[in-house]
Amino acid sequence: MDQRKPRPYLFLGETTSLCEHCLELVPAKILAEGDDVYFQKRCSEHGVQKALVSTDRAYWQRTREWVKPGDVPKRFFGRTEHGCPWDCGICPDHEQHTCLGLVEINEHCNLTCPVCFAGSSPAHAGTRSLAEVERMLDALVEAEGEPDLVQISGGEPTLHPQILEILHAAKRRPIRHVMLNTNGIRIAREPDFVKRLAELKPGFEVYLQFDSLRREALVDIRGADLARIRLQALENLEAAGVSTTLVVVVKKGVNDAELGEIVRFALTYKCVRGVTFQPVQDAGRNEGFDPNRHRVVLSDIRRGLVAQGSGFADTDIVPLPCNPENIAIGYALRSAERLVPLTSLLPREVFVDAAPNAIAFEKYPELKRRVFDALSLSTTGTTTSKILGDLLCCLPSFELPAGLGYDNVFRVVIVQFLDRYNFDLGQVKRSCIHFVTPDGGIIPFDTYNLFYRTRTHRRLRTPAPAAG
Repeated sequence: MDQRKPRPYLFLGETTSLCEHCLELVPAKILAEGDDVYFQKRCSEHGVQKALVSTDRAYWQRTREWVKPGDVPKRFFGRTEHGCPWDCGICPDHEQHTCLGLVEINEHCNLTCPVCFAGSSPAHAGTRSLAEVERMLDALVEAEGEPDLVQISGGEPTLHPQILEILHAAKRRPIRHVMLNTNGIRIAREPDFVKRLAELKPGFEVYLQFDSLRREALVDIRGADLARIRLQALENLEAAGVSTTLVVVVKKGVNDAELGEIVRFALTYKCVRGVTFQPVQDAGRNEGFDPNRHRVVLSDIRRGLVAQGSGFADTDIVPLPCNPENIAIGYALRSAERLVPLTSLLPREVFVDAAPNAIAFEKYPELKRRVFDALSLSTTGTTTSKILGDLLCCLPSFELPAGLGYDNVFRVVIVQFLDRYNFDLGQVKRSCIHFVTPDGGIIPFDTYNLFYRTRTHRRLRTPAPAAG
């Protein structure tokens, strides 16, 4: 009797993705082949396509266990008429509020990075007025009440003639945390400007591009050897005591072997609160990008951090509950270069079902023992500090040993944005990083860069006026 042959993959389900050529919504099977997970898509015009979405099937499946109920914004700015992703505003069909709101204040930049989802350059002169930016901030406040995190971005926002006024305008509003997204050139060259930034503390942070410690990788990603600029920027931020996050755009075969080294380097600076890693999103200007050579997925970075000696073990880097498939976090306490990861010492329920009140430190004796031993702390006295919850709305708060605060936090974050390859309609609905548009709209990062920034997709084009 003939044996039936099994398929060479495991069918995990299905979703709606994008054709990589025409960007139309297409059905996609979710397939596991060994440890890898793929989307196999079928477009009626362009045929079958296959995109890698994870190299760690166990972790990919575990992300489903970390989903928590989404928060509803106080106001939606669109109606659900055509279906996701064509009603961005955000519309009532979206399943998550804005954890991080991006406000782009200019298109002008002093670099022409080969990797730039905004397509900024010195040739672009567009700059938004202070009044226009304030209206964008007000729209986000109207939607959120008290926004968790606002990032002032561009272009290169430090080139805006009223950048300090804009930052102060954001600080005057009920925004819990304000970030400045920068390439660091002005920060490196103008120590007095950095001193002015220090006046925005507390609740202010610099989000500093820091893609590599090597010339070749910097030239590939940024078009220039910025190593000395980045180091001088860090020295100036350290001197002024300005909280800083290093942000690394990761490109396979270019800088993916440096992940652990960058984390260890970051720990040599007291002002650095952590490192955020972002796989290249194939959007905007992405020169020389070959998906077969350069695509890197969240699981690659997560494994790289563990294998390359970042100080975080596999169990220390967990899914972020509001968008678990696309954001992973590892939180730790630090004293100088000593690091104590927290996330592996706490049960999943603490993150998924976090109560609004601080969690008693005494409830977790292993956590307490490791923190006290590793950081050589006194065993007397605790203070209530929202050590995790201050920056990300879906993380719990803790009572921590006296003397520890935000200066002692260190985190690694992996943020994977969706593009033509890994687009997943269900994941889009959980997107929590959103652009605020000049007309007061709020649009997820993924769909904004794919469709709305240039409005090139046929569904978003404004029809030409009739002849005659």
